[in-house]
Amino acid sequence: MTLRGKRLLIAKPGLDGHDVGAKVMALALRDAGAEVIYTGLRKSPDYIARVAMQEDVDAIGLSILSGSHMALVEETIKHLRELGIDDKPLFVGGTIPHEDRQALLRSGVRQVFTADMRVADVLATIERELGS
Repeated sequence: MTLRGKRLLIAKPGLDGHDVGAKVMALALRDAGAEVIYTGLRKSPDYIARVAMQEDVDAIGLSILSGSHMALVEETIKHLRELGIDDKPLFVGGTIPHEDRQALLRSGVRQVFTADMRVADVLATIERELGS
């Protein structure tokens, strides 16, 4: 499995201060060959969109555990659209209730990942979505 040559942004939008899952995924992506840009905690959707543009990433991953995933994803997509980069695949991971997953996918999220998924399966899905 390889994501060699791909640039991925891992971001923690909102006030959520728990980043272990985001760091686990960032390391797994790195080990799969991707170049990973990690924004750190508590970043605004606007900031995340600007970093995605400046870093010319191939995909964006949002890690959200706060329960505000619907609003944060909507706001992030709005800013990506304003910058003309809403064609970048957007992945969301974290504590996402089953009933919200379809709405996120309809909003433009490419895939939703939860803590009950194996890291290898998440990586395989990202690789498939990015056409590696």
